[in-house]
Amino acid sequence: MNESAFTASPFVSPRRPLTADDAEIRAALADAALQPLLPALAHLTGDLSLLRPHLRPDPLLVNQPQAGFDAEQQAEIRALALETLTAFRDGGSRPAPPPSDDDLLAIMSFALGDPGDTNGRPLADYLPLLAEEMAHGGVDPRAPDWTRDAVAPGRDFTVLVVGAGMSGILAAHRCDQAGLDWIVVDENDDVGGTWYQNTYPGCRVDNPNFTYSYSFAQRHDWPYHYSPQPVLLDYFRACADAWGIRDRVRYRTSVTAMAWDASTGQWVVDTSGPDGPGRLRVHAVISAVGQLNRPHIPDIAGLDTFTGPCFHSARWRHEVDLTGRRVAVIGTGASAVQFVPEIAPVCADLTVFQRTPPWLAPTEDYHDPVEPGMQWLLEHVPGYAEWNRFCIFWRMGDGALEAVRVDPAYRGCPDAVSDLNAFTRDLLTEYLRAAFADRPDLLEVVVPRYPVGAKRVVRDNGVWPAALKRDDVHLVTTPIDRVVPAGVVDADGRLHACDVLILATGFQASRFLAPMRVHGIDGVELHEAWAGEPRAHLGISVPGFPNLFLLYGPNTNIVLNGSIIYFSECGTRHILALLRRVLESGAAGISVRREVHDRFNEAVDAENARMAWGVSDVNSWYKNDSGRVSQNWPFTLLEYWERTRGANPDDYELHPAAS
Repeated sequence: MNESAFTASPFVSPRRPLTADDAEIRAALADAALQPLLPALAHLTGDLSLLRPHLRPDPLLVNQPQAGFDAEQQAEIRALALETLTAFRDGGSRPAPPPSDDDLLAIMSFALGDPGDTNGRPLADYLPLLAEEMAHGGVDPRAPDWTRDAVAPGRDFTVLVVGAGMSGILAAHRCDQAGLDWIVVDENDDVGGTWYQNTYPGCRVDNPNFTYSYSFAQRHDWPYHYSPQPVLLDYFRACADAWGIRDRVRYRTSVTAMAWDASTGQWVVDTSGPDGPGRLRVHAVISAVGQLNRPHIPDIAGLDTFTGPCFHSARWRHEVDLTGRRVAVIGTGASAVQFVPEIAPVCADLTVFQRTPPWLAPTEDYHDPVEPGMQWLLEHVPGYAEWNRFCIFWRMGDGALEAVRVDPAYRGCPDAVSDLNAFTRDLLTEYLRAAFADRPDLLEVVVPRYPVGAKRVVRDNGVWPAALKRDDVHLVTTPIDRVVPAGVVDADGRLHACDVLILATGFQASRFLAPMRVHGIDGVELHEAWAGEPRAHLGISVPGFPNLFLLYGPNTNIVLNGSIIYFSECGTRHILALLRRVLESGAAGISVRREVHDRFNEAVDAENARMAWGVSDVNSWYKNDSGRVSQNWPFTLLEYWERTRGANPDDYELHPAAS
């Protein structure tokens, strides 16, 4: 095992005794996120009397500023916290013993607004997940608890990780912890994946960094609540450096093809790198190329005839100066909502072509730095960072799932799927009405006519409406007919002249592993076997392809802005459990049984059909060309965690080594 592997976060300093005076603590509490504050203090001190019923958050309001607490509640929470923290300080900063499961359940229930059973499961089922996800003290409970030397001493076993983004860095680290040999290849010049490639103006994460980060590699000094691209790239570089990965990646190297060699129990992998074609022989392959890595270029007649600069937002051309130029943007999805407000002030004229308006999630602190007092609390109050993380994890994950689940008995608004979905729609519609109150012409075309959750909901702190309302910005909802050398012609025959054309048209999300050619048992090619319908068991394993594992594979996308890092951590643990079985058994490889794979995918399809994104016919990258939802996980985050904690031997078949 690499000695650089660690079980504590490289970013979090050891806890020190609390020595601040009352004034400093009071000032910090003014900046506190209040939902996790009393739960964290109850956990720290063992005083559950802090969990007062009238200070419990309302589950319907937890996404509002300060979890919907009114001014009186906020003042009382801060006063209680000040009293508790000063007493903790004066008592020597000695935390109480860890709470019992019953007390922990009471604290969790209070923190989440006493949701009771959720998504058909009692809240107590979440206790083990809570303990893992909070990773108290920077421990790493998802690390492999075995090594190759312990389970298969002397056996050679090399894993190829394709991609050095968030998932690839994690996979290499886990292999290193297990004492496996590993190789990482990446087509880029550095680690970071999507955060290396996407450098468009305004690029930032839409999930708070307290959850969009490895559970075991937390930092308390995030500069922003939702960090911009350079901060995220630096984080992943720092992790890769700390774990001894970054200097070992083979950069500017792509996998072109791979084939399973049953005679040797190895994958034969063809690569293309700086020195030309190459070939590797490895025992297992982890694809960490993700879903959102290949830009989608729309099929618009005449696109190649445009005479000015034309580029996709994911391949931003920074040498193209937009100052004083006429710019056209095709698309109004997540990327456009981020970069249009950034470029609008410098363009002479900006035309935005909208096919379908996005739902906007009002997020006041979307561009805000983390308040100094909040950072102080995260660093100085034991448990506060962990409870803050779990509250975010909940309200953006399983706590929001019911809002997008179809109620078959619902007979209300035709553009909603349940009473709760309609309630959410009303809240978001009111935000749009307020933002566009002075522009009824725009309001008419920016309110979506599909259920919330049927497409990706994007975050906004007011900058998108402000950009669209500028005199020099024009929102066009007439469909595009063609592109000509001078600009874009709409279906009414009107030419929208422009000097620069930017495509904000998303990614080829359904083309998993493209453009690699992958041959499994008996030479079966993966894409031909999929026939346009990519499927995998748990998004990870495909029948007939031993020791091939996918991260962020089919049906592992999280719709409600939960952190995909969570799925990668769960998936990587599952992959390491499968590799352990291979090593312990002496087999050459392992693959999921066909009947298990098919049964799982039938359940996925059935559940997706009961979700807003499954019943709506709105255009969405969640669906492939046939209309199947090939991207999204329709179940709870708890269920994915449960199903990936280990590897049920009955679900897999071992492939013996050649004699």
